[in-house]
Amino acid sequence: MPSPRHTPPSSPASELAAEQAYLQRARAELARMREHTLSLQADGGDAVAGEVLAHTLWLRARALQDDPRTTLFFGRLDTDTPERLYIGRRHVTDGDGDPVVLDWRAGVSTAFYRASPAEPMGVVRRRRFGVEQGQLTAFEDELITGGEGADGEGADGEGDGTPGGSEILAREIERPRIGPMRDIVATIQPEQDEIVRADVSTTICVQGAPGTGKTAVGLHRAAWLLYAYRDRLSRTGVLVVGPNRAFLEHVGAVLPSLGEITVRHTTVEELVAHGQVRAVDPPAIARLKGEARMAEVLRTVVWSHVRPATEALVVPRGARRWRVPAYEVQDILDELRGRGVRYAAARAMLPHRLAHAVLVAMERAGDAPDDAVQDSVARSAPVRAYVKALWPELKPQAVLHRVLSSGERLAVDQRDMVWDTPSRAPGSARWSAADLVLLDELTDLLGRTPSLGHVVLDEAQDLSPMQLRAVGRRASTGSLTVLGDIAQGTTPWATGSWEESLAHLGKDLGADGVHLEVLDRGFRVPATVIEYAARLLPLMAPGLGAPRSVRSHPGRLDVLGVDDAVAGAVDAAARAARQEGSVGVIVPDAWVPDVGAALTAAGVEHEVLDGEHAEERILPVHLVPATVAKGLEFDQVVVVEPAAIAAAEPDTRSGLRRLYVVLTRAVSGLTVVHAEPLPGPLAGEE
Repeated sequence: MPSPRHTPPSSPASELAAEQAYLQRARAELARMREHTLSLQADGGDAVAGEVLAHTLWLRARALQDDPRTTLFFGRLDTDTPERLYIGRRHVTDGDGDPVVLDWRAGVSTAFYRASPAEPMGVVRRRRFGVEQGQLTAFEDELITGGEGADGEGADGEGDGTPGGSEILAREIERPRIGPMRDIVATIQPEQDEIVRADVSTTICVQGAPGTGKTAVGLHRAAWLLYAYRDRLSRTGVLVVGPNRAFLEHVGAVLPSLGEITVRHTTVEELVAHGQVRAVDPPAIARLKGEARMAEVLRTVVWSHVRPATEALVVPRGARRWRVPAYEVQDILDELRGRGVRYAAARAMLPHRLAHAVLVAMERAGDAPDDAVQDSVARSAPVRAYVKALWPELKPQAVLHRVLSSGERLAVDQRDMVWDTPSRAPGSARWSAADLVLLDELTDLLGRTPSLGHVVLDEAQDLSPMQLRAVGRRASTGSLTVLGDIAQGTTPWATGSWEESLAHLGKDLGADGVHLEVLDRGFRVPATVIEYAARLLPLMAPGLGAPRSVRSHPGRLDVLGVDDAVAGAVDAAARAARQEGSVGVIVPDAWVPDVGAALTAAGVEHEVLDGEHAEERILPVHLVPATVAKGLEFDQVVVVEPAAIAAAEPDTRSGLRRLYVVLTRAVSGLTVVHAEPLPGPLAGEE
C-alpha cells in the first residue's frame, strides 16, 4: 500500500525534516533492491541462457543505481482516500513489496501532472519539493480540492506568469544549465504529459517553438513507452535520431537518468552508413539526390533488371527433358513482381516456382514426384542458370553506380541537371552523404529493412524527403514521435509542411493514430529573447505564430555594436563566464579558428563543439559553430556577427532561419555582438 497519511508536524521546518527522513528511507530501500538484484544467481539452465539472464540482471542493477545529485521523488499527492503517494523517477518498494515511491510513468501518477480544481482526479493536495544537491530544501503545497491557499517553505505564488503559479516549478525550469540536458519529470506540463502518455500505436508530430520542451517531451515519451509496453518494445526496440553528435551528447543523459539505458541514439548519417563519406556534392546536386522522386528512379532501375522470358526453361532429369514454356515463365515473373515483396525475396521465390511448374509437367506425364524432387529441381544447375539470366542478383553499390554513371537526367528548377559520373568502380566509388541515403533506399528495395517498435526523430524539419524515407522505414510497423519547428528549418530541402514530412515517413496525417500537436508555451527561452528572435518570423515563416514565454524572469538581452566583432565576442564571453551556468559563444562556422584563438589568448578556457565528436563539456564556455547550435541550450549565449551567420546560408530565407535558431539557445541571457549592420528585422533597437 502507498504510504499512509499521518498527522503532519506542527511547523513547516519539522515537516520538511520529516520529508527528508522519508527520502532517506526511500534511498535505503532502493539500495536494498539493488543489493538483492546483485545477489541473484544467473542460472539459466545452459550457457547461452545464463549469459542472457546475467545481462538482464546487470541492466536491472544498473537501472536501480541511485544518483546522489538528485532525489528519488519530487512530488507528493494527498488523495481523497487514506493514502499519500510519493512520485519519483523510478519505482521503489519496501521489503514486503509495498510502494515507497511511485514511478512518474505509472497510471496513478498522471494526476500529479494533470489534476486541477476543474478536474481534481481524486487529489486533495499536490506537493512539490525544492531540491539542491540531492537534498530537499523546500516544499510547496497546492490545494486542489477543499479550499484555496498554500503552505510550506516557499509556498506557491499566484498571477506571476509561472506555470501553475509555482515558485519551485519556476526555479526548477530556470535553474542554470551545466552539463548535458536534464530530465523534466518534475516540471512536465499538462499539454506535454498528454503527448508523453500517447499510446504506442500512435504517431505524434510535435510542432514546437524554441524552448517549449519538445525534445524533452520526445525523450520522456520514449521512457514512458518503455515502461508501459516493456515486453513489446524490449523485443522491437526504441531508437532516438538526432541532428548531430553534439546534440546527442547533450540529450544522451536523459533516458539513463530515468532508468532506461538500452535505447540507442544515432544520427541520420550513422543510420545510413553503408560506406564512408569521401565526396561532397554541390548544394544543387545534394538537393536533387534528396528529392522524393529519386525513390521512384531507384525502384524503376532495380526492377528493370528483371528480363522478359523469351526462351523456355528446359530441365534434364534422368532420361527425360522437362520443359516450361516461355509464356508460362512470364506469368510467374509477372505474378512475383506484383506481390509487393522486395526484389531479393521475389528472386528467392523464383527457383521454387519454376520447380513447381516442372513438377506439374511431371504429374501430367504420369509421374508422382514428391517435395524432395521439387527441392532438387530448384537447386539444379539449369534452374539456377535460368534464374540468373532472368532475375540477376543485385548489390546496392553496383546499382547506384549504374544510376550515377548512366547520364540519368531529372528536371531541377525548370532545367536539366546531370550529376558527376563516378570515376571508380562500384567497390571503390567515392560516395557523398546523399549517396549513402540512396544506398539505404536501394538496400531496402532489395531486402526489407527491419522495423523498430518506436522511433523518436528530432529536428525533423531539416531532413530531405529521402532522409525521411530512411527513418520512416525503421518504423514501418511501429510508431514515431516526430519533433521539430518549421521556423527552424535551415537546409535547402527543409520541410514545407508536416503533412509532407509525415507522408515521406510513411504516415498519413489525419489518419487514425497520426496526430499533429502544437507546443507554443516556452519554458526555456525568456520573454525578452524570444520576442527579439520572433522579429524574424514574418520574413522566414509567414503565418507561423510566435511562441509565448511563460518564464517568470524576463531574461537579459544586450545588443552591442562594436568595431571588432572578434574582440567584442571575447569580452562578452569573459563577462558571461563570470556568471553561474554554461556559456555558448555561437559564431559563423568560418570564424571558429579565429575566435577560438582569441579566447585562448585572453585566458578564456573553452571547448569547441564541432558536431562530429561528443564532447564531455566539462568547461563552462563552449565555442559553437552556428550550424551545430540547433537543439543545444546554454544559460548565457553570445551570438557573434548575425549578418555573417545569415550570409553563410545559400539563400535569405535559410539565413534568417539559421539566425532564429542561434538567437533562441539562451536560457537566461543573450548578448548579440556585431560590427556589420544587423539583418533588417533585428535592426530596430540597439
